[in-house]
Parts: sequence; C-alpha cells; structure tokens
Amino acid sequence: MNTAILQAAALRALEAEFTNVNPSLMERAGACAARIAMDMLTGRALILAGPGNNGGDAFVVARQLKDAGHTPVVLFADKPDKLPADARAAYDAWQAAGGTCVADYPTGKFGLIIDGLFGIGLTRAIEGKYAHWIECANASGSPILALDCPSGLNVLTGQLTGPAIRATRTATFIALKPGLLTGDGPDHCGAIDICGLGLNVGKGDSTLVTPDLFRGCLKPRARNSHKGSFGSVAILGGAPGMAGAALLAGRAALKLGAGRVYLGMLEAIPVDPVQPELMLRKPEDALSLATVLATGPGLGQSMQAGELLARVIGSPLPRVIDADGLNLLAQSPLLQRECAVAPAPTFITPHPAEAARLVGSTTEEVQADRVAAALELARRLNAHVALKGCGTVLAAPDGRWFINTTGNPGLASAGSGDVLTGMLAALLAQHWPPLEAMLAAVHLHGAAADTCIAAGQGPIGLTAGELIDPARRILNDWTTP
Repeated sequence: MNTAILQAAALRALEAEFTNVNPSLMERAGACAARIAMDMLTGRALILAGPGNNGGDAFVVARQLKDAGHTPVVLFADKPDKLPADARAAYDAWQAAGGTCVADYPTGKFGLIIDGLFGIGLTRAIEGKYAHWIECANASGSPILALDCPSGLNVLTGQLTGPAIRATRTATFIALKPGLLTGDGPDHCGAIDICGLGLNVGKGDSTLVTPDLFRGCLKPRARNSHKGSFGSVAILGGAPGMAGAALLAGRAALKLGAGRVYLGMLEAIPVDPVQPELMLRKPEDALSLATVLATGPGLGQSMQAGELLARVIGSPLPRVIDADGLNLLAQSPLLQRECAVAPAPTFITPHPAEAARLVGSTTEEVQADRVAAALELARRLNAHVALKGCGTVLAAPDGRWFINTTGNPGLASAGSGDVLTGMLAALLAQHWPPLEAMLAAVHLHGAAADTCIAAGQGPIGLTAGELIDPARRILNDWTTP
C-alpha cells in the first residue's frame, strides 16, 4: 500500500498534469473502482451518480459492470448538459452502451450500493434529494463502496459537512487524503483501497506512520550494556488525588526500556507496590537525576505545579509535556515564548481541547482541520506535536506532518495519555532521534491497544495499564533480528 498522503493543491496539480492522458484519469478511476465493486458484488448493484466529476466516475463504473455482464441500476436526477465535460463524456458512453438512469430512489434490496455522489470538492452540507439518497443507502443494510471518498465527508480535513455516507469500502483515487484517516473519516470510509491510476505521487505531502519510518532505531541491545546506557527519565506530577497518572507514566517508561525512572511526586508516597523498581523522589531531586523530563501526568494547576513546569522548560534536557502541563502552558504566554526558543527538543501530546487552549481557539475549530492545528502548534512552540484523537496527527517543527492510524476507541479511557507520555520519554532516554521517537511512541501506543482488542480486552473497559505489557512485547518483536 502506498502510504503517501496528498492535500488539495498537490491533487489538483497532478490532475492538471495528466488531463490529456489516454485512457483518461476518469476512465482509469472507474475501471479500478469497478474491479473492487465486482469483488464485493453479490446480486444487483445500485449506483448513485452525482452532478459532478464523481458522478462521471460512477458512470464509468456502471459501464464497466455492464460490460462484465452485470445489470446495475443507475440513479441520476440531474440534467446531463450541466455535467462537467469529462463527466458528460462518461454519461454519453454509458448511454451509448445501452445504459439507462432512474430519477427516484428504487425499492428493493441491492447486493451493493456504489456512492458516486460527491467527491473531494465538496465543502457544504448535502441537502434535498441527495441527503435523502444518503439516508436510504445508509439504512439499506447493503454494503457500500464509496468512490474517492464517502459523500458528505470533507476529505481534506476529516470533518462532516452534514449527512454522509457510511461506506464499507472506499476506493480512493491517486493517493490517500488526510480526511480519510483522521476525524470522522475512519468511521465513514471503511476499508480503503488506493487506485493509483498509474501516477507517481512520490513522497506526497505527508505519509502514514509505519515502522519503516523508524526502522533504523529498532536495533537489538548490545550485550555489553548497563542501565546507564538507556538513560534516566523523571516523571514530574502526581499531585494529591492524582498519583495514579504519574505511576502509569512511570511504569510505561520503565517497561519500554528506560534505564532508570524517577517519579518526582507532588504527593509523597513511599513506594509503588506494583512496580517497586520505580524510584520515588521529591520533584527537585528527580529533576537533577534525569536525562529526559516528562511533566503533566497528575500535575494539577497549583502554584507549585506552575513553578515546576517553568523549571522543566528552562532545563537543557528534552521534555515531554502533557495534561495539566499543557493547561498551565496555555495560561502563560511567557512560558510559551521560552518553550519556542529552548535549545532542547520539546514534545507535546494534547487532546483537541488542550490544543484549542494552546492556540486560543475552540475544540470544534481544532477538529475542523486537525492537520492545520497540529502544524500551528508545532510552529508556535517549536515543538514536536502529537494531536491525539481518531487518526493522531503528528507535526514536527520543520513543517513535516504525519497521520497515525493504529489504535481504537479503547484508548478513550483515563490514563491512556499518561502511558503515551511515559513511552515517549523512554524512547528519548534511549537516545532515539526526536522525530523517530515521537512517531514510534504514538504508533506503538495504538498498536498495543489493537493487540488488546484482538485478545478480547475491550474496546469497552480497556484500561490504560493494560497497554503497557503489550507495548513492551511489540517493541521487542520489532527489535528482534
């Protein structure tokens, strides 16, 4: 699978470059989608054709199915002379092949519904007859194949514009698009097939996160090693009533390979009885013993917490900031400026509400364009950013961005982010480069959750602590020659 992701400008540029190829891009798209449709088809197909080029793709699919001996029903209720030129040519070819169209949603059961209503250009809510067709398709119980993207999904941002198709599979053309992978996209796309159309997209604007991006860091440990070889992590947090967050982060850091893990707890506790290898210290002492800092899990927003965050940002060590660390950072323009010029790398792992506080917007605005929000945070804070959520968006200070698709709704539980913080800190302590550490931690965090689901542990009721041992197994599997 080609993991390149393209945004609107690159997609349009490729389409313009290959306007006069033979066969046309529309013919290629329709032929590829028709092969996928025939793989799914049991019984008769209903094809929903819209008023633009996505409708043209639908007519090509219809003709291809007819040529293969099928008898698809094509639902089209617009005037052919209003279609764009390529779509009109596809409509005419369908007519010339003996195809016909119906204007009203038909009754009866279909073995497959093919959604060719609206493509990547849609930014408004679908209304009227098209909204009714979407409602009927979703309620039909039939499998649905979406052409390029599910109608009603903003394929560039992952936001719904109104009523939207819930597809079983999506045949997307040329390359992946951000909105298929993040926000509401994964709930509406189903399985994704890429129809490359014979075009070379290169590295694209971005890419999916896979282990190939950090393969060079997955090396077996030297036999001549000692605990000092793998760094020392300080987890700073654990205010009264919130000790569990820091304990989870510390356990994750320990089991993901940090040589030593110190818990600088605001609430003094003598020992972690579950993980006695963790060394509990006063926050100031933990700061002085570490090679990597992580703050936020259970930190609270007291004056002491704010002073601790200021010391972390002023430190020359790499630092991971999450949870209340991010909330305190959002309240202090001074600390934000200091963070942006700090010589050591900064990593932040906000959920959408925390990201909104940091950029001075709303959760809804962040979710409306998750890629843009992550890039803005990376620019403002000179930080590596993991904007958590469905399809975590990762952004680096140099403008590169990625989307991670491991993980599942089991991660929507208390403490899950604390575990991610500990995992990321552990990889940094083991001398991973900043970008690779962030990509690997997020991908591994999601992969551990997927492993739990495969073993029957969730997604309902999956707890954060259950992620740690599967993550350790996966990391060891990755590093085994």
